[in-house]
Amino acid sequence: MQFVRRSVAAACLLAVSACGGVASGTTETTDTLTGPSADATAVQVEAVVAEPQTVDKAGRRSKRPNIVLVLMDDFSMDLVQTMRSVRDMRRRGADYSHAFVVDSLCCVSRSSLFTGQYPHQTGVRTNTSGTASGMPLGGWPAFEGNGNPARSFNVALQQAGYTTGFVGKYLNEYEWAPGRAVPPAPPGWSELNVVFGSAYDGWGFASTTLNDGRLQIRQHDAPPLSAPMAVRDRAYAGSVIERYALGFIKRHQAGAAPYFLKVAPYAPHNRTNPEPHYPGDPVFPPMFRDRPHDGKPGNCGRVACAELTTRDLPGFGDSRKDNHPLTAKGKRTKQWNTRPNPFRAAVSVNDLRNRAMMAQSVDRTVRKILRTVDDNTYVVFTSDNGFHLGQNGLGRGKGTAYDTDVHVPLLVVGPGVVKGRRAELTSNIDLAPTFEELAGLAPQPYRFGASLVPTFADPAVVRRNHVFFEHTAQALTKKDPDSALTGDELDRIPSYVAVRSRTGLLIRYDFDNAPDRTDHGYEFYPYKNRVWEKTNSFAKPRYAAEVKSLRQKLKDFDLCAAQVGNEAVAATCRGITS
Repeated sequence: MQFVRRSVAAACLLAVSACGGVASGTTETTDTLTGPSADATAVQVEAVVAEPQTVDKAGRRSKRPNIVLVLMDDFSMDLVQTMRSVRDMRRRGADYSHAFVVDSLCCVSRSSLFTGQYPHQTGVRTNTSGTASGMPLGGWPAFEGNGNPARSFNVALQQAGYTTGFVGKYLNEYEWAPGRAVPPAPPGWSELNVVFGSAYDGWGFASTTLNDGRLQIRQHDAPPLSAPMAVRDRAYAGSVIERYALGFIKRHQAGAAPYFLKVAPYAPHNRTNPEPHYPGDPVFPPMFRDRPHDGKPGNCGRVACAELTTRDLPGFGDSRKDNHPLTAKGKRTKQWNTRPNPFRAAVSVNDLRNRAMMAQSVDRTVRKILRTVDDNTYVVFTSDNGFHLGQNGLGRGKGTAYDTDVHVPLLVVGPGVVKGRRAELTSNIDLAPTFEELAGLAPQPYRFGASLVPTFADPAVVRRNHVFFEHTAQALTKKDPDSALTGDELDRIPSYVAVRSRTGLLIRYDFDNAPDRTDHGYEFYPYKNRVWEKTNSFAKPRYAAEVKSLRQKLKDFDLCAAQVGNEAVAATCRGITS
């Protein structure tokens, strides 16, 4: 498994960054759009954070644009049809219909988005830490231990004079619970409202705020089930995140400095506790207002919930037998997708509808953001990864290189953005250099991604026709937060690298988890006649030329895997996406 070996070895050479400092806390009870919930109580303080620098010392308002990024959690393409905000953004701005993530795994994807780097560069390979050669493989420990906080684009924006804000889900294992130490505050944030992982269940969680440059913890208690529906919904994680986000925008809209805000809701991610927070909560818990109640059907947005069926899940129930990986010589090798889908069709349809209901809380938030920002603001909407619900013979989860898991929406509205679809293949590592260019900065040379700004004004611009995926088996670290409700779905997926063109997907699995050995198997899927992966066509003569070309792309990508951390990306490596 050569990619893991390279990343771990490189990680040992990188410096560890951290912040410290402790101060006393106060109690906060305000409950407005500019403040935290009335249930939020400050209980502990730690971690001094640097004040943002202002470029314009005369106090004049900068003409540089504001930027708002909305990053959803496990939002799959089958839910796009339910979102009114997505429809509105499509009508007004750029729709990147060929947008993908470097890995369909929350922490890995989010780390790459922050840095504009592939997992072999960040050293963040899995959701949870584990160790290999004494270094963590994933989670916040790997993100921090490999020096990624300092390389994150928000640091560059803050140093350039931007007021930077973060609201919502941060990174796996960046956590706090009563009795535990407060995690260090990552650099580069003027305001930091991290909502910790107990928010997966919808209610009863803690968040952070910065007061006088110091990090405070706030507890958001869940109302009793007997409380009115509106009271329970006000305490929902999505509602708290919305208030934080709108409050940030309103405070800084007329400020002298431009602002960047990242809004990261938990929807439509499943809860992670086997037991629901409130009796009857589904695996994917929406706000109560969006659930069926008082004789009303559930709210699935632009689509009636009853109309969402397995037809909205292309490839649902397809046989796994013809997806068997093959050796380079076309012989059968190990099969990883061996377990039948444990969920009946009715369960998957119910999951789909509940996920659509969950998405409506974010839909309302995005529409409010679009109404609140001014004309000098870019709003970007995307997701950290997709999600499968029975497609390709799989169960419930993510992590594959299949379209269900790596294809995400990407929409941009703002000054100078011409409406229409973009043909360019893009990856989430392209966002960091995009934000730097919007801020008037030259993207850092260690970012592998490329700015999307040239495509804003010209939908016909196409510079890249390939994207790459990297995945390290979560089984190496175990304890994934989804495992309580998805079983070993994620652990069964082997490590792989993959390349996708406009017309096909080539996956190269490594079935040997040892760091010094490889055991390769291949899958190839053409997309000419369908949008999902029906039959492994790696050895079919009609696709030989395309397979050969994509295998060469993977070899080129292998040669670029030695560049890690702060090392500049070679021009030859930047060219492999053409």
